Formats: sequence, C-alpha cells, structure tokens
Amino acid sequence: MRSPAVGLQPAGSQPAGIHAIDKARAEAHARLIEQMRRILGDQICAVFEDPQAVEIMLNDDGRVLVERHGQGIAELTRMPPQKALNFLALMADYRQTVVERDRPIVEGAMPPEFRRSRFAGCIPPLTPMPTFSIRLPTTRIFSLDDYERVGILTPEQKAQLVAAIEQRRNILVSGGTGSGKTTLLNALSDHVARMSGLESRIVIIEDTREIVCQAPNTVQMLTDMDARIDMTRLLKLTLRYRPDRIFVGEVRDGAALALLKAWNTGHPGGLATLHANNPEAALIRLDQLCQEAGVPSQAVLIREAVDVVVQIARDPCHPAGRRITAIWEGQ
Repeated sequence: MRSPAVGLQPAGSQPAGIHAIDKARAEAHARLIEQMRRILGDQICAVFEDPQAVEIMLNDDGRVLVERHGQGIAELTRMPPQKALNFLALMADYRQTVVERDRPIVEGAMPPEFRRSRFAGCIPPLTPMPTFSIRLPTTRIFSLDDYERVGILTPEQKAQLVAAIEQRRNILVSGGTGSGKTTLLNALSDHVARMSGLESRIVIIEDTREIVCQAPNTVQMLTDMDARIDMTRLLKLTLRYRPDRIFVGEVRDGAALALLKAWNTGHPGGLATLHANNPEAALIRLDQLCQEAGVPSQAVLIREAVDVVVQIARDPCHPAGRRITAIWEGQ
C-alpha cells in the first residue's frame, strides 16, 4: 500500500505547529488580560460593565474619575504612579508597541475583554505622572425621542433634525470634548436605521468603533495606522462599496476633503462629528482640515456638501448636563 504523501493533512485539519502557536498566543493574551484586571482593580473593572459610564480618567495626581450619563464626573478611587505606568506598558504590549521616554504616548482600542474601549495615555515628560483616558463604547442608544423627553432637544429642534434626516441632508454634529457628539450622532443614526431597508446601504468609518447603526444593510470600517490605512484611504475605498449614506466617527485631519467629496458626489444623508465651539467655527475648522490635505480653501465645496450643523454643549445648569445650543442650516 502506498504511504500518504508527506505534508498532506486531512481536510479541515491544521499542522500541529499552528495549533501550538495559537494556544501560546491565547495563553499570552489571557495572562495580559489578567494582569490588566489586577492593576485596574475591581472598582475600575466594574465601570466597564456600567451602561451609564462614559469615560474613565486618570489624572496626574493619581485620582481616577468616572463620567456617567446624566450624573457628571465623580472620583472613583486612586491609582499609584507605578501601577499606572505598568498598565500603560501592558497597553503598549497589546498594541504591539512600547512606551518609553522617546515614545511616551499609547493610544488605540483596548482588548475585547474591555469592550474595545478607546484608550489614550502618556507618561513623563509629557505629564508629571502617568495619565490616561478611556472612552467607553455606547451600550444604550438614546433616541431623538429620549433627547426631547429629557429636554436636550426642544420639540422644534427634534422636528428640524427628523426632517433633515428624511430629506437626506448631510449633518455635521459639532461640540467640545465630552459634549456628547457621538451619542447624539448615534441618536441620528438610530432614526436613519428605523427608516432604512435593504435598499439603503450605510458605510461607517471610524478610528475606534463607537457608532451604532442597526440598519439591515450596514458596513463598518476601522482605520489601521499600523498598516497605514487612514480615514482618507477608507473614504476612497468606501465609494467602491456602493454607499447610500456615509457616516464618519470624527473628522480630524485632511480626510475632511475626501469626506466632503464623497458627500457631494451622489451620497447624501451622511453624518459626522467635529470638534468646534459653534456652527460657524465648525465650518471654518472643516475648511482648515481640508487645507491640511494640501489644497486651498474649500469654502464652496463645504457650502455644497454640508447642509446642517448641530451644536451640542455641556450645560451644568441643565438636568441632563448638556443641550443643543444651535442648529445651522445651509441654503
């Protein structure tokens, strides 16, 4: 009887060496997660399971603060500098990089065991002591009805936004850090999903996964800076995916130009967020970001592509902690 050929494996099987590598990786990952949990402690780990939690922040004085929806910011516990430094080193290891004096910043998505929360941290000399900020992904979607019910939106503002969505106008959500831009974008996305069928294809582009869209025909893309795949490249790829609407997590750089071109070439009804203090400043900042792509002012393109700017801001005097301060509509 002829012996089976050397190297051939039964269908569906893998060489033993591959199984050993996979097992070693799984064990190394499990050890990493266990070390992370040990450093954070039970109090901080519990925050990742809290549906009201928005952000975990470590300041350089060692205080760990937590922001929760409608409850503001409160001190949770304290973390010694050495523990914080060890945690940043573990995050760097997970992100396949290092954190040291010459490379003092670590940022990116956390492991799935921490819900792929958005992490950003740094060490001295950038800050006196190690610090970090962890933005937790949304677990509950607040609808536009919810926004109206708690008074963040007036009935007139809600009607204005609903009409803009249904008329497939491009909406830019503007606000400061922690003002609730992404949560508002998710409320707008929720309304889009409620009126969308398979015939409406939505493509979402983000640096970390924060946008939630439950429409039946949705594709979500993430940038990968390690592979040099930025938002501009994904926006160009998006146009080959037959999008009807294009959503972008946050516009930060020259990708603004690609987004505006995409919105302005047969893909109306998009959503995006931007850091700015008012609608006029948002349009100016959008132009400045376009110019980072090496082009002159794109004021004309912006007027053609951006139909609505919604401004959301923190308001400590408001029961919900924030409110819609302005809605700008183009001609």
